[in-house]
Amino acid sequence: MKKITSCTIEHSKITVDGNIIFETESNTFPEFAKEAYKSLELSYPKFHKMDSLSKLAFLASEMLLKEEDDHSRTALVFANRSSSLDTDFKYQESINSQENYFPSPAVFVYTLPNICVGEISIKHKMQTENAFFVLDEFDEKFLNDYSEQILQSGKADKVLCGWVELFQENYKAFVYLLTL
Repeated sequence: MKKITSCTIEHSKITVDGNIIFETESNTFPEFAKEAYKSLELSYPKFHKMDSLSKLAFLASEMLLKEEDDHSRTALVFANRSSSLDTDFKYQESINSQENYFPSPAVFVYTLPNICVGEISIKHKMQTENAFFVLDEFDEKFLNDYSEQILQSGKADKVLCGWVELFQENYKAFVYLLTL
């Protein structure tokens, strides 16, 4: 297996293969994500409705997938530590509020971590395997072994995999594209 390319997002900076693609002084992830989306001239209106974890995964994925048109045979294998906890807290707050009790279906849909892989799959019309694991720490060997099984089975030609961790204002994405 070989790594084709990689993207890292952290500390208000996006790098692809070690080269800075975008950087800002934003203090919060939502500000950073909005600025990156505009600056990189991405065009996907659903982006603005996504939760922060999905935006993080989407931005990292776009840096690696935007060059090609056909991703129908690209699989997705992601992991993180906090699952969807950031969004879970926001949803719980909407339930706890006695004055404004209105559990939002728009927020509820993001209370599963694998929704971020779903958003990427929809955008790129991916029709192959996808998985989202919750692990104590980034385990590249585990992700690579799992991806290798997908590639060797012939179910996909490439696998986009990596770590997309976001909880409150702590975030990091390390996403990379693999092939045989």
